[in-house]
Amino acid sequence: MNREVCTAMVIEAKQQKQITYQYIAQAINRNIVWTTSAILGQNTFDANEAKIICEILNLDTDVEKALQIFPEKGVSAIMPPTDPLIYRLYEIVLVYGETIKEVIHEKAGDGIMSAIDFTMDIEKEENPKGDRIKIMLDGKFLAYKKW
Repeated sequence: MNREVCTAMVIEAKQQKQITYQYIAQAINRNIVWTTSAILGQNTFDANEAKIICEILNLDTDVEKALQIFPEKGVSAIMPPTDPLIYRLYEIVLVYGETIKEVIHEKAGDGIMSAIDFTMDIEKEENPKGDRIKIMLDGKFLAYKKW
């Protein structure tokens, strides 16, 4: 089974059982953002995590095996994105990307923020002027090597 078919089966079973990403994340003792990313095929579950997910969703061992396949990250992304929410995140990078880069360089030096040694949290904050969404990106700084 390929990963795309696996992802569709997991999402369909999740919807049918009315189970949240948060529920699955707690069941495997992982963060909701990482768990959702893995369900969508951008990260890999270990054997125990895949087994628990398939037990929760009543999915077979073919899905369990497919959840453990190393993914090709980012290949399904349409550029520029067409989904309004994803496009707005893309727009933030287009408008503020150079600013983020300059501030990181000023504060930490010549390097990048890792998406490998990385965590992310997403929170909803109620606000009388309109609810807010906070996205916290936490990546290891990797200085460029001189040789």
